[in-house]
Amino acid sequence: MLKHTVLLSENPCENNLKSIQAKHNTATFVILGLVSAFLFGAATPASKALLDGIQAQVLAGLLYLGAALSVLPVVIRERTFRWPWRAGRSTLLLLAGAILLGGIIGPLLVLLGLKVASSGSVALWLNLEFVATVIFGHFLFREHLALRGWIAAGGTLFAAVLLAGGEGGGSLLPVVLITSGCVCWGADNHFTALIDGISPSQTTLWKGLIAGAFNLLMGGAVAGGLGRPAAVFVALLVGAVSYGLSITLYVTASQGLGATRSQMVFSAAPFFGLLLSVTILGEAFTGIQAIAAVIIVISLMILFSEKHAHVNRHDSMSHQHRHQHDESHHDHAHSGLRAAKSHLHWHKHNPQEHVHEHLPDLHHRHGHGDENEH
Repeated sequence: MLKHTVLLSENPCENNLKSIQAKHNTATFVILGLVSAFLFGAATPASKALLDGIQAQVLAGLLYLGAALSVLPVVIRERTFRWPWRAGRSTLLLLAGAILLGGIIGPLLVLLGLKVASSGSVALWLNLEFVATVIFGHFLFREHLALRGWIAAGGTLFAAVLLAGGEGGGSLLPVVLITSGCVCWGADNHFTALIDGISPSQTTLWKGLIAGAFNLLMGGAVAGGLGRPAAVFVALLVGAVSYGLSITLYVTASQGLGATRSQMVFSAAPFFGLLLSVTILGEAFTGIQAIAAVIIVISLMILFSEKHAHVNRHDSMSHQHRHQHDESHHDHAHSGLRAAKSHLHWHKHNPQEHVHEHLPDLHHRHGHGDENEH
């Protein structure tokens, strides 16, 4: 374990430099979130096509097993592997919740909804995942969200309702299934963002292996088989890219931005899914969809114009996550490593108190009832 203490500089130039570096880090996490959103958005039209030959629960299992296989080389290269039950009770419980809701129940519900609805419709309804994440974040997970954040969330919800209404009078069943799946994924977003006893890749590995195996065995038993070998291979490939790589990038982004803000960025995924549904599956693109896309972009701009800074106190904590040494929370030294180089290892923080702009990341989960914010 590496111990380090943060010393705040009284030099305004140095503090301005750290502020610029923090904004650069935020931009990096936003880019990771957008790439994750594109890959995940591609899963909707791809899964719609695969459901023609694979039962929904079997497909859910294959997608997550593909995710596990894709991150296995990353886990091996990290050389920081820890068994979840040796990473602390909190990590084990959070991982169990992520596996149950995010890996088993959530994707099954979404695929069942996708089975009876168009790919474009499902892609649009997936915006509800962000709304669920915001509600859980504010009321259960101590994520601060000021007025601009709520306006942005409201804009996203309005866009989702506008889009869903524009799809016409379809059955209520797919809406209920997709909404329920989004609620599960909303809780899962917070569970994975708080896991700091194992790396994001290890989180994806365990979620994929356990949830994927469960759904594959249960679905295979019900369906009496897995499907054609070619379709199974494609499903594993889709899972590797759209779930494995996407989830790893999302977890990394959520640890840097907080679950609510990273989910706002990730809410672009349905629009990527819609775009691919139009270009690949030949589904229609409407004026309502264009208006909703503009609303989402404006909502993102409002969210990231929000500034949040106050005196915040950090208790001693030990964890591992990807970090850099060009900001105030990680100033321990590594021989031959640039301060801006992102890396991963287990480290310990000593108690500290300081003032700076921050997001509800792994280091800033605190209440705001009695604090002076500015």
